This record gives sequence, C-alpha cells and structure tokens, in this order.
Amino acid sequence: MQDKIYIREYYLDKIRGFYHSDLIKVISGIRRCGKSCFMLSVIEDLKKNGVAEEDIIYLNLDKRGFTKIKTPEALEETIEQRISDDHFKYLLIDEVQNVKGFEETINAYREDGNFSIFITGSNSYLLSGELATKLTGRYIEIEMFTLNFHEYLEMKQFLGKAVKPNLTEEFTEYIRFGGFPKTLEFDQLEDKDTYVSGVISQILDKDVRQHRKIRNRAVFDRVMTYIINNFGATTSLSSIADYFRNEERINILPETLNNYLNILENAKIIYKCPRFDVKSKKSLRGEQKYYLADLSIYFSRNVDARINYGPVLENIVYTYLCAKGYKVSVGRIGALECDFITRINDEYRYIQVAMTIMDERTENREYMPFTKIRDNYPKYLLTIDTLLQKRDGVIHKNIIDFIAKDENL
Repeated sequence: MQDKIYIREYYLDKIRGFYHSDLIKVISGIRRCGKSCFMLSVIEDLKKNGVAEEDIIYLNLDKRGFTKIKTPEALEETIEQRISDDHFKYLLIDEVQNVKGFEETINAYREDGNFSIFITGSNSYLLSGELATKLTGRYIEIEMFTLNFHEYLEMKQFLGKAVKPNLTEEFTEYIRFGGFPKTLEFDQLEDKDTYVSGVISQILDKDVRQHRKIRNRAVFDRVMTYIINNFGATTSLSSIADYFRNEERINILPETLNNYLNILENAKIIYKCPRFDVKSKKSLRGEQKYYLADLSIYFSRNVDARINYGPVLENIVYTYLCAKGYKVSVGRIGALECDFITRINDEYRYIQVAMTIMDERTENREYMPFTKIRDNYPKYLLTIDTLLQKRDGVIHKNIIDFIAKDENL
C-alpha cells in the first residue's frame, strides 16, 4: 500500500505520539485535502512499527460495502464482526459523519480502554466545536491542509510527473490551481480547472449551504463571496456590516454575520488569523484577517484570474507555517503592522511578506515594522526576489526556495 500513497510526514509526526493513546484522534481539514489517504498512511505506519494487520480495523463509510451503515447499531455490529480476539485494537473510521449519532458508539469503544480510535469526516458538524461536547472532550484534532508548495513538488515527483526546471513556473501554476492532491493527476490545465471547480462546488453545497443556521442563503452567499474575495485584508465584524449596509443596502445583525463566518471556518474554507500586540504579547479583539484553505477557492469563483501577489503570497506563507505547527498571528506594533508573528515553544518570529523590495520605497516600508521591535527574536523578510538584501540583521529569503526546501523559521 505504501508505494501507492504519498506520505505526508508533517501530519504523521503530529499523530505518532498518540498512536497508543485512548484519546480519539480526529483528523480534520477541508474536503478533498487528503484525509482518507492520510488514514491509509497511518495504517502503513502502524504496521511498520510492529502492529499486526488483524489488530487494525479500518472502515471507509463512503466505500462500497459500507454505505448502508447509517445507525450506531449498524456501526457497532460491523466493528464487532472484525474483532477476532482480545488484543489491543486500532479502529480507524473514515467519513464517520455518515452515521447519525456515531458519537455514542465511538465513546463506548473509547471507554472500553482496548482501542485506539482515529476518525475523519468532511462536514462542518464534525469539524465544529459541537464535537467537544459530544465526545466529552476526550479527543485531539490533527488538522490537515491542502498540499503546500514543498509537498506539491514532492507529490508531483512521486506520481512520475516532470517538475519544471524553472520553479517560478511551477509556483505560478500552484498558485492558480492550488494544492488539492488529486489536481496533480491531471496534465491539461482545463482538466485541472474542471476538477478544482467541481471540488469547490461540492464543498459549498455539502459542507456550507445545507447548514441549519443559514436562513437566508442569498445573503449568506454574498457574505461568503465578500470574505473569499477579500482574503488577506484586515477586517472586523463592524467593517463588514458597514460595507453591506452602505454598499449593498443589506442590514446584517452582528450575531448573524458572526454565525456565517463561523460556518465558513468550521468547514475549513477560511482561517481566522487574529491580531497580536507585540508590546504587551497579548491577542487583540476586533480586527483580524481571513486566509483561504486553498487559493483555488478564489480563482475558481472569479473570472478575472489576475494574481494580486500581496495577499496570495501571505496566504501561501500562512498555511505553510500552520501546517508546520507554528501558531500564527497578525502583529501590531503601535500604528504599524507586521504581517505575521509566529510562536512555537514560546519563541517568537517576526515576518514580513512582499512580492519584491527592488525599489527603495517598498524596501523601507517593509523594514519599518522591524525597527519598532525591541526584543531580539529573529526577523524574516519573505519575497520572490532572487537578489537578497542584507540589512539590519533581517533574514531575507526567497519564498519559492524557502518553501520548496521545506525550511523552518
């Protein structure tokens, strides 16, 4: 099996320490980001570490033979049929939300104490805060993203596809069509576009618009379009409400707007990046930025495919760092803003992201926030320039090379 599956080591590293724990392992992420294949790679990793095949129970409830399992009773019966002895078992269930009331069965096997449980699901209910109550808080979440550029290049080679000698060309294609893994199986750009558009439509139809908290779908769609088209921009509930009241002549209550944004977050379509005050080292309420789970979400919904490199590059850096385990915030330094502040193991990193600093005015603007930071944590400037600047101790990196080489801050 392993020679057929691209192994995503980021996520195996995050989950390995919990293989034998009674905590339920919830693998979350936007639909089609690779959760099912990751589940199979966990199985291969367990076998490689000495777990016998008969001690692994794997159910993909979307696959033929399992699609009729719709009740907790049917799920339990199917699991019991696969238990041949009293050895410790590894129970992996893919698309578990297909069973209404699955939580009671999952909890029962966890209480048994003889199971390590892994589950995935694609709908916004499974990925929402409601899960914490239903599973009595006894779970951890392993959050998956679509392929970052490093994984994109690796998987392309894994599939036997040629990688262009000029990585900038690959990077441009990656921006346009995103990192949904199956996209790499198609060679024609038209086929890639058709596949991505279908995935986005499926996500919006199955994980978003059917949500019970959406009473006015037309208004919800307008809000969703606004957020997607303004990814990477500093915003707040009040500024969004003002826009719709003044420009669209639509009055939206703050709690309704907040519900709509939560639905998009729970479906993993957008991620909220909060603001963080550098001086006080505290999170700030109110304004934040939203980034997309995958850039193809934007391009599949817009006829104009021109690339606005500012937010696009920020989005790529944001999801790359999140996948690698960094806690990421937008930084406020007095009246200035630092694109990102990351924290890992109580150490901070300050990051500015720009397309280029080849003119002096842009260079000075990007370096300005760094001059206001008084501590000695590392500062990074990430651009797509090939000529790198040496100034004020700031580490200037080319974004394409930085991610392609899987570098850390």
